[in-house]
Amino acid sequence: MRNRPRSGPDPLFPCLGEHERYRFPDPEKSPGDIVAVGGNLSPGMLLSAYEQGIFPWYNPEDPILWQCPDPRFVLFPENLHISASMQRVFKRCEFEIALDRDFAGVINGCAEIDRPGQDGTWITNDIIAAYTELHRLGYAHSAESYHEGKLVGGCYGIVLGRVFFGESMFARQSNASKAAFLTLAQNLFADGIAFIDCQVHTDHLESLGGVEMGRPEFLKLLRETLGGGEH
Repeated sequence: MRNRPRSGPDPLFPCLGEHERYRFPDPEKSPGDIVAVGGNLSPGMLLSAYEQGIFPWYNPEDPILWQCPDPRFVLFPENLHISASMQRVFKRCEFEIALDRDFAGVINGCAEIDRPGQDGTWITNDIIAAYTELHRLGYAHSAESYHEGKLVGGCYGIVLGRVFFGESMFARQSNASKAAFLTLAQNLFADGIAFIDCQVHTDHLESLGGVEMGRPEFLKLLRETLGGGEH
């Protein structure tokens, strides 16, 4: 993989179909979170990355940066926490929750929302196009919160085997993203998902039950859960 000065995907790198795979450098041998630089966001490239515990995370002016953070943040079924306040939100039916009703609305909402301490977004048009294609192929999924018929929050991520890789969430109304995520998590765990990869720590995810684990431990768990990368 070449380290090119241009930003975003490398137009000279081969596009991989969903059943083609690419072997990334071993994350356990990486001195930092960034494992590789360059490549593209074709389906086979993205799926290869997730199977190896890696995901793209980069600024719009950068080439694609493939990351595998240490430590990693993970949510297990037994740790899922629904606070008393969120239980009241569900009991009052403050939101209508749907799954995979409006993936485009969710990923665009994640791109557009203002986030404290961030200037702009990492969810570029290239990212939106790539994950929309994964949604079309059946790998990317979303959960949506609606209030009075309007989309006010949601989250999206990737399902491979018995793992859900969370990508991003947004809220235009208090508790909207939590309601969508908790509903999605309950459905995923009921369907046999072993854990949710939350990538990096946030107070928001910690309040829902996320816990940290070392990168080697996470990669071992991922390999065992995916059965060597099959899905």
